Amino acid sequence: MPMEAVNPATGELIASYEETTDAEVDAALDAAVEAFDGWRRRSFGERAALLTAAAATLRDRRRAYAEVITGEMGKPITQAEAEVEKCAWVCDFYAENAGAMLCPEPIASDATESHVAFPPLGPVLAVMPWNFPFWQLFRFAAPALMAGNVAILKHAGNVPGCALAIEDAFTAAGLPTGVFRTLLVGSDRVAGMIADPRVAAVTLTGSEAAGVSVGGAAGSAIKPAVLELGGSDPYIVLADADVAEAAAVAVTARNQNAGQSCIAAKRFIVDSAVAEEFVARFAEGVAALSMGDPMDPETQVGPMARGDLRDALAAQVSASIAAGAAVRTGGWAEPGPGFYYAPTVLTGVTAAMPAWREETFGPVAAVATCDGADQAVALANDTPFGLGASLWTADIELGRRLASEIQAGSVFINGMVASDPRLPFGGVKRSGYGRELSGFGIREFVNVQTVWVGPRRSPGPVAQAE
Repeated sequence: MPMEAVNPATGELIASYEETTDAEVDAALDAAVEAFDGWRRRSFGERAALLTAAAATLRDRRRAYAEVITGEMGKPITQAEAEVEKCAWVCDFYAENAGAMLCPEPIASDATESHVAFPPLGPVLAVMPWNFPFWQLFRFAAPALMAGNVAILKHAGNVPGCALAIEDAFTAAGLPTGVFRTLLVGSDRVAGMIADPRVAAVTLTGSEAAGVSVGGAAGSAIKPAVLELGGSDPYIVLADADVAEAAAVAVTARNQNAGQSCIAAKRFIVDSAVAEEFVARFAEGVAALSMGDPMDPETQVGPMARGDLRDALAAQVSASIAAGAAVRTGGWAEPGPGFYYAPTVLTGVTAAMPAWREETFGPVAAVATCDGADQAVALANDTPFGLGASLWTADIELGRRLASEIQAGSVFINGMVASDPRLPFGGVKRSGYGRELSGFGIREFVNVQTVWVGPRRSPGPVAQAE
């Protein structure tokens, strides 16, 4: 069955792609194993030169790749170009730092010499989503490749052009055959690939349901996995916060990429003392956003990626309104071609409403009020997810204390949650496990290997065999 790329701004078919056959998958896995044997033996310097070349390719072709992103999933072109540039940054970052991150670490023991080494695992399967179709692959691939692994990409079915463009970037940079390969396969073939002995590990960015499936398959195969799943990130505004700044940042935090981001702010928890001012400023900013043709550089909010996603979001909003939420701005699906939904602010939201208890993957903000910091944290943690959180307060010491109480992989004090190659990224609870980026991310797909060299030298207890 062919994969179809549909323009979400018009609903028109862009292109149709034939799926990779079983024979082609089998050949690709053989090629990955063969490529790994050579790639892992290359020096960090040799691998870094090729990652630096990949960064240069991304920058040289930034506009062309951005147009593929915008065409297939509707991201405004300026945001798509910024996504490609961020991919170049992560390639440069790991090219410069991977060697130091994975340098063997001496450990004092009773050996003549002992240290911990970090050799790569092998071919890693990457199961990637459509919402940041380049970035979410590169933030895995840059550290994994620099560590000496090779990568196999199974991308979302609605962005096949992006999947092939990513392979094109690595090929143009000069990576050896088999070190990175895109396979156009459906989700029904993922479990079989995870079970295949030629695949050493798997990483997934996707929905909670996808995490259950991929995590279960990895567990059955006893293989390492990193899961970055959904989020229902709280955005807390305390009474002493700079309300004008918090409201201005909130507009972007909720509506960037049409709100289709795991780490987008989704549940706005505002102290009742400043709630009226915050909501007025926030709603005004949201209402002023320019929604339209994503190829227009002036557009700030494009269409949602698929019609079914827009319909699901509309149903969440309708059910929340029926349960008592009030619409401050927006609240409707745009008529006409394409999959547009008006940026929306809901107030009077409670924990019983879909806009609160479910992840809203689109431009809809749910606002609830609180009385004080303790209640704010309790509301923030009232979710099965734990990806990111934003906290606004003038009292930085209070912010640090509250950060330790918030159940999230990242807490940004007086700022918008964002991913950064220098900082670890990932979640807790049903937002997944494992980390991407930073030194923590590059060590997810390596063997933390103890190397002990005898004879025994130092006095002390003799280690006993198990």
